Amino acid sequence: MKYDVPYKIFLTEEELPKQWHNVRAVMKELPDPFINPATLQPCTADDLRPVFCDDLIAQELNTTDLYIDIPEEIRDFYRMYRPSPVVRAYNLEKALDTPAKIYYKFEGQNTSGSHKLNSAVAQVYYAKKQGLTHLTTETGAGQWGTALAMACAFYNVDLTVFMVKVSAEQKPHRRAVIQTYGGKVIASPSDTTEVGRKILAENPNTGGSLGCAISEAMELALKTDNCRYVLGSVLNHVLLHQTVIGLEAKTALDKYGVEPDIIIGCAGGGSNLGGLISPFMEGKILNQNDIEFIAVEPASCPSLTRGKYAYDFGDTGKTTPLMRMYTLGSGFIPSPNHAGGLRYHGMSPIVSKLYHDGYITARSVEQTKVFDAAIEFAKTEGTLPAPESSHAIKVAIDEALKCKETGEAKNILFGLTGTGYFDMSAYTAYHDGTMTDYIPTDEDLQKGFDSLPQID
Repeated sequence: MKYDVPYKIFLTEEELPKQWHNVRAVMKELPDPFINPATLQPCTADDLRPVFCDDLIAQELNTTDLYIDIPEEIRDFYRMYRPSPVVRAYNLEKALDTPAKIYYKFEGQNTSGSHKLNSAVAQVYYAKKQGLTHLTTETGAGQWGTALAMACAFYNVDLTVFMVKVSAEQKPHRRAVIQTYGGKVIASPSDTTEVGRKILAENPNTGGSLGCAISEAMELALKTDNCRYVLGSVLNHVLLHQTVIGLEAKTALDKYGVEPDIIIGCAGGGSNLGGLISPFMEGKILNQNDIEFIAVEPASCPSLTRGKYAYDFGDTGKTTPLMRMYTLGSGFIPSPNHAGGLRYHGMSPIVSKLYHDGYITARSVEQTKVFDAAIEFAKTEGTLPAPESSHAIKVAIDEALKCKETGEAKNILFGLTGTGYFDMSAYTAYHDGTMTDYIPTDEDLQKGFDSLPQID
Protein backbone atom coordinates (compact mmCIF):
# COMPACT_ATOMS: atom_id res chain seq x y z
CA MET A 1 0.00 0.00 0.00
CA LYS A 2 1.30 3.46 -0.91
CA TYR A 3 1.45 5.84 2.04
CA ASP A 4 1.03 9.37 0.69
CA VAL A 5 0.97 10.66 4.29
CA PRO A 6 2.37 8.90 7.37
CA TYR A 7 0.18 6.31 9.03
CA LYS A 8 0.42 8.44 12.17
CA ILE A 9 1.00 12.19 12.01
CA PHE A 10 2.77 13.27 15.16
CA LEU A 11 3.35 16.81 16.31
CA THR A 12 6.39 17.91 18.26
CA GLU A 13 6.18 19.07 21.87
CA GLU A 14 6.84 22.60 20.63
CA GLU A 15 3.68 22.38 18.51
CA LEU A 16 1.46 21.78 21.54
CA PRO A 17 -1.16 24.57 21.44
CA LYS A 18 -0.37 27.61 23.56
CA GLN A 19 -3.93 28.95 23.41
CA TRP A 20 -7.46 27.59 23.33
CA HIS A 21 -9.78 28.58 20.47
CA ASN A 22 -13.03 30.43 21.30
CA VAL A 23 -15.34 30.01 18.30
CA ARG A 24 -17.93 32.36 19.83
CA ALA A 25 -15.67 35.28 18.87
CA VAL A 26 -16.44 34.66 15.17
CA MET A 27 -20.02 33.36 15.33
CA LYS A 28 -22.41 35.65 13.42
CA GLU A 29 -25.02 35.14 16.13
CA LEU A 30 -24.06 34.13 19.66
CA PRO A 31 -25.87 31.44 21.63
CA ASP A 32 -28.54 32.96 23.85
CA PRO A 33 -27.31 33.78 27.37
CA PHE A 34 -27.92 31.62 30.40
CA ILE A 35 -31.01 32.71 32.31
CA ASN A 36 -31.31 32.88 36.09
CA PRO A 37 -34.46 30.82 36.78
CA ALA A 38 -35.34 32.99 39.79
CA THR A 39 -35.17 36.36 38.03
CA LEU A 40 -35.53 35.27 34.38
CA GLN A 41 -32.66 37.66 33.61
CA PRO A 42 -29.35 36.78 31.92
CA CYS A 43 -26.92 35.21 34.38
CA THR A 44 -24.13 37.38 35.70
CA ALA A 45 -20.80 36.23 37.06
CA ASP A 46 -22.20 36.72 40.57
CA ASP A 47 -25.08 34.35 39.77
CA LEU A 48 -22.62 31.62 38.78
CA ARG A 49 -20.04 32.20 41.53
CA PRO A 50 -21.61 29.94 44.22
CA VAL A 51 -21.29 26.94 41.89
CA PHE A 52 -18.29 27.48 39.58
CA CYS A 53 -14.66 28.64 39.91
CA ASP A 54 -14.01 32.31 39.15
CA ASP A 55 -11.61 31.77 36.22
CA LEU A 56 -13.98 29.28 34.63
CA ILE A 57 -16.83 31.78 34.92
CA ALA A 58 -14.72 34.34 33.07
CA GLN A 59 -14.10 31.81 30.29
CA GLU A 60 -17.76 30.82 30.26
CA LEU A 61 -18.87 34.40 29.64
CA ASN A 62 -16.06 35.40 27.23
CA THR A 63 -17.53 35.98 23.76
CA THR A 64 -14.89 38.34 22.34
CA ASP A 65 -11.42 36.76 22.60
CA LEU A 66 -10.77 34.33 19.73
CA TYR A 67 -7.77 32.87 21.56
CA ILE A 68 -7.35 32.40 25.32
CA ASP A 69 -3.92 31.60 26.75
CA ILE A 70 -3.32 28.15 28.24
CA PRO A 71 -1.40 28.55 31.51
CA GLU A 72 2.05 26.99 31.35
CA GLU A 73 1.23 24.71 34.30
CA ILE A 74 -1.60 23.17 32.30
CA ARG A 75 0.61 22.82 29.22
CA ASP A 76 3.14 21.00 31.41
CA PHE A 77 0.43 18.52 32.40
CA TYR A 78 -0.68 18.19 28.76
CA ARG A 79 2.90 17.25 27.81
CA MET A 80 2.46 13.93 29.66
CA TYR A 81 0.08 12.72 26.95
CA ARG A 82 -0.13 15.40 24.27
CA PRO A 83 0.12 16.18 21.40
CA SER A 84 -1.97 13.19 20.33
CA PRO A 85 -1.68 11.79 16.80
CA VAL A 86 -3.84 12.09 13.74
CA VAL A 87 -4.00 8.61 12.23
CA ARG A 88 -4.67 7.73 8.59
CA ALA A 89 -6.98 4.69 8.63
CA TYR A 90 -5.31 2.98 5.67
CA ASN A 91 -6.44 -0.52 6.67
CA LEU A 92 -10.05 0.56 7.12
CA GLU A 93 -9.95 2.29 3.73
CA LYS A 94 -8.66 -0.92 2.16
CA ALA A 95 -11.31 -3.07 3.85
CA LEU A 96 -14.06 -0.73 2.61
CA ASP A 97 -12.49 -0.52 -0.87
CA THR A 98 -13.20 3.19 -0.86
CA PRO A 99 -11.41 6.05 -2.61
CA ALA A 100 -12.08 8.17 0.48
CA LYS A 101 -9.17 9.07 2.72
CA ILE A 102 -10.09 8.50 6.36
CA TYR A 103 -8.29 10.20 9.26
CA TYR A 104 -9.01 10.10 12.96
CA LYS A 105 -7.78 12.14 15.93
CA PHE A 106 -6.98 9.67 18.68
CA GLU A 107 -7.61 10.87 22.24
CA GLY A 108 -7.31 7.57 24.11
CA GLN A 109 -3.62 7.70 24.99
CA ASN A 110 -3.95 8.43 28.70
CA THR A 111 -5.15 6.45 31.70
CA SER A 112 -8.60 8.03 31.64
CA GLY A 113 -8.94 6.53 28.16
CA SER A 114 -10.53 9.60 26.62
CA HIS A 115 -10.41 13.29 25.73
CA LYS A 116 -11.93 14.27 29.08
CA LEU A 117 -8.55 14.88 30.72
CA ASN A 118 -8.06 17.98 28.53
CA SER A 119 -10.69 19.90 30.50
CA ALA A 120 -10.32 18.06 33.81
CA VAL A 121 -6.78 19.29 34.38
CA ALA A 122 -7.75 22.84 33.46
CA GLN A 123 -10.73 22.92 35.80
CA VAL A 124 -8.83 21.45 38.74
CA TYR A 125 -5.91 23.82 38.12
CA TYR A 126 -8.21 26.83 38.39
CA ALA A 127 -9.91 25.38 41.48
CA LYS A 128 -6.54 24.88 43.19
CA LYS A 129 -5.48 28.39 42.17
CA GLN A 130 -8.62 29.72 43.89
CA GLY A 131 -7.77 27.81 47.06
CA LEU A 132 -10.63 25.31 46.85
CA THR A 133 -10.18 21.99 48.63
CA HIS A 134 -13.11 19.92 47.34
CA LEU A 135 -14.89 19.38 44.01
CA THR A 136 -18.03 17.49 43.06
CA THR A 137 -19.09 16.21 39.67
CA GLU A 138 -21.20 13.71 37.76
CA THR A 139 -20.07 11.05 35.32
CA GLY A 140 -21.92 8.89 32.84
CA ALA A 141 -19.74 6.25 31.24
CA GLY A 142 -17.00 7.12 33.70
CA GLN A 143 -14.42 8.79 31.46
CA TRP A 144 -15.03 12.21 32.99
CA GLY A 145 -14.99 10.91 36.55
CA THR A 146 -11.75 9.07 35.86
CA ALA A 147 -10.11 12.09 34.24
CA LEU A 148 -11.18 14.39 37.05
CA ALA A 149 -9.94 11.93 39.68
CA MET A 150 -6.54 11.89 37.95
CA ALA A 151 -6.37 15.69 37.91
CA CYS A 152 -7.56 16.00 41.52
CA ALA A 153 -4.91 13.51 42.65
CA PHE A 154 -2.24 15.55 40.85
CA TYR A 155 -3.32 18.79 42.53
CA ASN A 156 -4.32 17.20 45.87
CA VAL A 157 -7.99 18.23 45.75
CA ASP A 158 -10.74 16.03 47.24
CA LEU A 159 -13.37 14.73 44.80
CA THR A 160 -16.86 13.24 45.04
CA VAL A 161 -18.26 11.68 41.85
CA PHE A 162 -21.96 10.90 41.34
CA MET A 163 -21.89 8.12 38.74
CA VAL A 164 -25.06 7.29 36.79
CA LYS A 165 -26.33 4.11 38.45
CA VAL A 166 -26.63 2.00 35.31
CA SER A 167 -23.06 2.89 34.32
CA ALA A 168 -21.78 2.15 37.82
CA GLU A 169 -23.35 -1.29 37.49
CA GLN A 170 -22.11 -1.86 33.93
CA LYS A 171 -18.58 -0.55 34.54
CA PRO A 172 -17.32 -1.48 38.01
CA HIS A 173 -13.71 -1.33 36.80
CA ARG A 174 -14.12 2.30 35.82
CA ARG A 175 -15.38 2.97 39.34
CA ALA A 176 -12.29 1.20 40.71
CA VAL A 177 -9.96 3.44 38.70
CA ILE A 178 -11.69 6.57 40.06
CA GLN A 179 -11.23 5.19 43.57
CA THR A 180 -7.58 4.37 42.84
CA TYR A 181 -6.98 8.07 42.22
CA GLY A 182 -8.74 8.97 45.47
CA GLY A 183 -12.20 9.88 44.19
CA LYS A 184 -15.31 8.95 46.20
CA VAL A 185 -17.95 7.34 43.95
CA ILE A 186 -21.69 7.40 44.68
CA ALA A 187 -24.16 5.67 42.36
CA SER A 188 -26.85 8.17 41.27
CA PRO A 189 -29.63 8.68 42.12
CA SER A 190 -28.67 8.07 45.73
CA ASP A 191 -30.14 8.54 49.18
CA THR A 192 -27.31 10.91 50.14
CA THR A 193 -29.00 14.05 48.77
CA GLU A 194 -32.47 15.54 48.94
CA VAL A 195 -32.87 15.54 45.16
CA GLY A 196 -31.66 11.94 44.94
CA ARG A 197 -34.19 10.80 47.51
CA LYS A 198 -36.94 12.66 45.64
CA ILE A 199 -36.04 11.02 42.33
CA LEU A 200 -35.92 7.57 43.93
CA ALA A 201 -39.30 8.13 45.58
CA GLU A 202 -40.83 8.96 42.20
CA ASN A 203 -39.01 6.21 40.28
CA PRO A 204 -37.44 3.61 42.60
CA ASN A 205 -36.14 1.40 39.75
CA THR A 206 -34.54 4.13 37.67
CA GLY A 207 -31.09 3.54 36.21
CA GLY A 208 -30.39 7.22 36.60
CA SER A 209 -29.28 9.84 34.11
CA LEU A 210 -26.63 12.52 33.79
CA GLY A 211 -29.32 15.04 34.69
CA CYS A 212 -29.95 13.25 37.99
CA ALA A 213 -26.24 13.01 38.78
CA ILE A 214 -25.70 16.72 38.03
CA SER A 215 -28.46 17.65 40.48
CA GLU A 216 -26.89 15.59 43.24
CA ALA A 217 -23.38 16.92 42.59
CA MET A 218 -24.57 20.52 42.60
CA GLU A 219 -26.52 20.03 45.84
CA LEU A 220 -23.47 18.61 47.59
CA ALA A 221 -21.25 21.41 46.27
CA LEU A 222 -23.57 24.09 47.62
CA LYS A 223 -23.67 22.40 51.03
CA THR A 224 -19.92 21.77 51.34
CA ASP A 225 -17.42 24.36 52.57
CA ASN A 226 -14.73 25.53 50.15
CA CYS A 227 -16.21 23.41 47.38
CA ARG A 228 -17.36 23.94 43.81
CA TYR A 229 -19.07 21.86 41.13
CA VAL A 230 -17.32 21.06 37.84
CA LEU A 231 -18.90 19.71 34.65
CA GLY A 232 -17.35 17.52 31.95
CA SER A 233 -19.30 18.68 28.91
CA VAL A 234 -21.98 21.08 27.62
CA LEU A 235 -20.67 24.36 29.07
CA ASN A 236 -18.74 26.88 26.99
CA HIS A 237 -15.52 26.68 29.00
CA VAL A 238 -15.43 22.88 28.65
CA LEU A 239 -15.67 23.11 24.86
CA LEU A 240 -12.98 25.78 24.99
CA HIS A 241 -10.53 23.44 26.75
CA GLN A 242 -11.29 20.66 24.27
CA THR A 243 -10.20 22.80 21.31
CA VAL A 244 -6.69 21.44 21.80
CA ILE A 245 -8.10 18.48 19.83
CA GLY A 246 -9.10 20.51 16.80
CA LEU A 247 -6.05 22.78 16.93
CA GLU A 248 -3.69 19.80 16.91
CA ALA A 249 -5.69 18.09 14.18
CA LYS A 250 -5.57 21.16 11.97
CA THR A 251 -1.84 21.65 12.48
CA ALA A 252 -1.16 17.99 11.68
CA LEU A 253 -3.27 17.94 8.50
CA ASP A 254 -1.93 21.29 7.34
CA LYS A 255 1.57 19.77 7.32
CA TYR A 256 0.52 17.53 4.45
CA GLY A 257 -1.86 19.91 2.73
CA VAL A 258 -4.93 17.89 3.76
CA GLU A 259 -8.21 19.83 3.89
CA PRO A 260 -11.07 17.79 5.37
CA ASP A 261 -14.26 17.60 3.34
CA ILE A 262 -16.19 16.01 6.20
CA ILE A 263 -15.60 16.17 9.97
CA ILE A 264 -17.56 13.79 12.19
CA GLY A 265 -17.89 13.59 15.96
CA CYS A 266 -20.05 11.71 18.43
CA ALA A 267 -22.36 14.02 20.36
CA GLY A 268 -23.65 13.66 23.91
CA GLY A 269 -23.16 16.98 25.65
CA GLY A 270 -21.02 18.28 22.80
CA SER A 271 -17.55 18.80 24.29
CA ASN A 272 -15.47 16.56 22.05
CA LEU A 273 -17.42 17.49 18.92
CA GLY A 274 -17.14 21.18 19.72
CA GLY A 275 -13.44 20.85 20.50
CA LEU A 276 -12.70 18.96 17.29
CA ILE A 277 -14.55 21.29 14.93
CA SER A 278 -13.86 24.68 16.54
CA PRO A 279 -10.83 25.90 14.48
CA PHE A 280 -12.29 24.42 11.29
CA MET A 281 -15.67 26.01 12.02
CA GLU A 282 -14.04 29.43 12.09
CA GLY A 283 -13.17 28.97 8.41
CA LYS A 284 -16.69 27.76 7.66
CA ILE A 285 -18.28 30.82 9.29
CA LEU A 286 -15.88 33.15 7.44
CA ASN A 287 -16.61 31.41 4.09
CA GLN A 288 -13.04 30.10 3.86
CA ASN A 289 -14.01 26.42 3.56
CA ASP A 290 -17.05 24.28 2.78
CA ILE A 291 -16.51 21.47 5.26
CA GLU A 292 -19.51 19.31 6.16
CA PHE A 293 -19.76 18.87 9.94
CA ILE A 294 -21.75 15.88 11.21
CA ALA A 295 -22.83 15.27 14.82
CA VAL A 296 -23.72 11.64 15.60
CA GLU A 297 -25.92 10.73 18.56
CA PRO A 298 -27.66 7.57 19.84
CA ALA A 299 -31.14 6.90 18.49
CA SER A 300 -32.10 6.27 22.12
CA CYS A 301 -31.16 9.82 23.20
CA PRO A 302 -31.70 12.00 20.10
CA SER A 303 -31.46 15.56 21.44
CA LEU A 304 -30.43 17.18 18.13
CA THR A 305 -32.42 15.07 15.69
CA ARG A 306 -35.66 14.90 17.67
CA GLY A 307 -35.29 17.45 20.46
CA LYS A 308 -36.63 20.97 20.79
CA TYR A 309 -34.57 24.17 20.64
CA ALA A 310 -35.68 25.72 23.90
CA TYR A 311 -34.59 27.04 27.26
CA ASP A 312 -34.22 24.16 29.69
CA PHE A 313 -32.56 23.19 32.93
CA GLY A 314 -29.30 21.30 32.72
CA ASP A 315 -30.32 18.87 35.43
CA THR A 316 -33.28 16.75 36.50
CA GLY A 317 -33.61 18.58 39.82
CA LYS A 318 -34.01 21.92 37.98
CA THR A 319 -31.33 23.74 39.92
CA THR A 320 -29.03 24.94 37.11
CA PRO A 321 -29.36 28.13 35.08
CA LEU A 322 -31.64 27.87 32.06
CA MET A 323 -29.82 27.23 28.78
CA ARG A 324 -31.21 27.50 25.26
CA MET A 325 -30.19 24.25 23.63
CA TYR A 326 -31.54 21.29 21.76
CA THR A 327 -33.09 19.23 24.52
CA LEU A 328 -35.36 16.30 25.25
CA GLY A 329 -36.41 17.94 28.51
CA SER A 330 -34.64 17.69 31.84
CA GLY A 331 -37.25 15.15 32.90
CA PHE A 332 -36.26 12.74 30.09
CA ILE A 333 -34.65 9.54 31.38
CA PRO A 334 -32.87 7.74 28.51
CA SER A 335 -32.78 3.98 28.13
CA PRO A 336 -29.72 2.30 29.67
CA ASN A 337 -27.69 2.05 26.44
CA HIS A 338 -24.00 1.22 26.56
CA ALA A 339 -22.82 4.64 25.32
CA GLY A 340 -23.07 6.12 28.80
CA GLY A 341 -21.30 9.30 27.79
CA LEU A 342 -24.01 10.07 25.22
CA ARG A 343 -27.00 9.85 27.54
CA TYR A 344 -27.51 13.52 28.36
CA HIS A 345 -30.89 15.12 27.67
CA GLY A 346 -29.46 18.30 26.15
CA MET A 347 -26.71 19.57 23.88
CA SER A 348 -24.07 22.28 24.30
CA PRO A 349 -25.52 25.75 23.62
CA ILE A 350 -22.64 26.41 21.19
CA VAL A 351 -23.21 23.17 19.26
CA SER A 352 -26.97 23.72 19.41
CA LYS A 353 -26.68 27.22 17.95
CA LEU A 354 -24.34 26.07 15.17
CA TYR A 355 -26.77 23.26 14.36
CA HIS A 356 -29.78 25.58 14.51
CA ASP A 357 -28.06 27.99 12.10
CA GLY A 358 -27.23 25.23 9.62
CA TYR A 359 -23.47 24.91 10.11
CA ILE A 360 -23.79 21.34 11.44
CA THR A 361 -25.95 18.39 10.39
CA ALA A 362 -26.91 15.56 12.76
CA ARG A 363 -27.69 11.87 12.56
CA SER A 364 -28.88 9.33 15.10
CA VAL A 365 -27.81 5.69 14.94
CA GLU A 366 -28.95 2.49 16.62
CA GLN A 367 -26.76 0.73 19.16
CA THR A 368 -26.21 -2.56 17.32
CA LYS A 369 -25.16 -0.76 14.13
CA VAL A 370 -22.69 1.28 16.18
CA PHE A 371 -21.11 -1.92 17.47
CA ASP A 372 -21.02 -3.40 13.96
CA ALA A 373 -18.82 -0.44 13.06
CA ALA A 374 -16.76 -0.76 16.25
CA ILE A 375 -15.93 -4.39 15.47
CA GLU A 376 -14.91 -3.55 11.90
CA PHE A 377 -12.69 -0.74 13.14
CA ALA A 378 -11.10 -2.91 15.83
CA LYS A 379 -10.30 -5.65 13.33
CA THR A 380 -8.75 -3.30 10.76
CA GLU A 381 -7.16 -0.54 12.83
CA GLY A 382 -6.14 -2.52 15.92
CA THR A 383 -7.75 -0.28 18.55
CA LEU A 384 -10.86 -1.22 20.52
CA PRO A 385 -12.98 1.95 20.37
CA ALA A 386 -15.26 3.30 23.08
CA PRO A 387 -18.99 2.91 22.36
CA GLU A 388 -19.27 6.71 22.24
CA SER A 389 -16.51 7.04 19.64
CA SER A 390 -18.03 4.23 17.60
CA HIS A 391 -20.98 6.45 16.72
CA ALA A 392 -18.55 8.62 14.76
CA ILE A 393 -16.92 5.53 13.26
CA LYS A 394 -20.32 4.31 12.02
CA VAL A 395 -21.01 7.50 10.09
CA ALA A 396 -17.41 7.75 8.85
CA ILE A 397 -17.85 4.28 7.34
CA ASP A 398 -21.20 5.31 5.84
CA GLU A 399 -19.60 8.36 4.22
CA ALA A 400 -16.66 6.33 2.92
CA LEU A 401 -19.06 3.86 1.32
CA LYS A 402 -20.89 6.74 -0.35
CA CYS A 403 -17.54 7.74 -1.86
CA LYS A 404 -17.17 4.19 -3.15
CA GLU A 405 -20.49 4.57 -4.97
CA THR A 406 -19.69 7.99 -6.43
CA GLY A 407 -15.95 7.57 -6.96
CA GLU A 408 -15.21 10.73 -4.92
CA ALA A 409 -11.97 10.72 -2.94
CA LYS A 410 -13.15 12.86 -0.05
CA ASN A 411 -11.05 13.53 3.03
CA ILE A 412 -12.95 12.34 6.12
CA LEU A 413 -11.82 13.25 9.65
CA PHE A 414 -13.48 11.88 12.77
CA GLY A 415 -12.79 12.00 16.48
CA LEU A 416 -11.77 8.76 18.17
CA THR A 417 -12.51 10.09 21.63
CA GLY A 418 -11.35 7.10 23.62
CA THR A 419 -10.80 3.39 24.02
CA GLY A 420 -13.32 0.71 24.94
CA TYR A 421 -11.31 -1.41 27.34
CA PHE A 422 -13.59 -0.52 30.26
CA ASP A 423 -16.67 -1.27 28.15
CA MET A 424 -16.36 -5.04 27.86
CA SER A 425 -19.86 -5.63 29.21
CA ALA A 426 -21.13 -3.78 26.14
CA TYR A 427 -19.01 -5.84 23.78
CA THR A 428 -20.13 -8.99 25.62
CA ALA A 429 -23.79 -8.04 25.17
CA TYR A 430 -23.16 -7.44 21.47
CA HIS A 431 -21.47 -10.82 20.96
CA ASP A 432 -24.05 -12.66 23.07
CA GLY A 433 -26.89 -11.18 21.04
CA THR A 434 -28.51 -9.60 24.09
CA MET A 435 -27.93 -6.02 22.95
CA THR A 436 -31.12 -4.29 21.85
CA ASP A 437 -31.96 -1.13 19.96
CA TYR A 438 -34.34 1.18 21.76
CA ILE A 439 -35.82 4.14 19.93
CA PRO A 440 -38.13 6.32 22.02
CA THR A 441 -41.62 6.88 20.69
CA ASP A 442 -43.10 10.33 20.25
CA GLU A 443 -45.07 9.65 23.42
CA ASP A 444 -41.88 8.85 25.31
CA LEU A 445 -40.31 12.10 24.18
CA GLN A 446 -43.40 14.10 25.02
CA LYS A 447 -42.98 13.18 28.69
CA GLY A 448 -39.63 14.96 28.62
CA PHE A 449 -40.96 17.92 26.64
CA ASP A 450 -43.69 18.33 29.24
CA SER A 451 -40.95 19.13 31.78
CA LEU A 452 -39.67 22.12 29.76
CA PRO A 453 -40.04 25.46 31.55
CA GLN A 454 -42.57 27.80 30.02
CA ILE A 455 -40.22 30.53 28.89
CA ASP A 456 -39.52 31.95 25.45
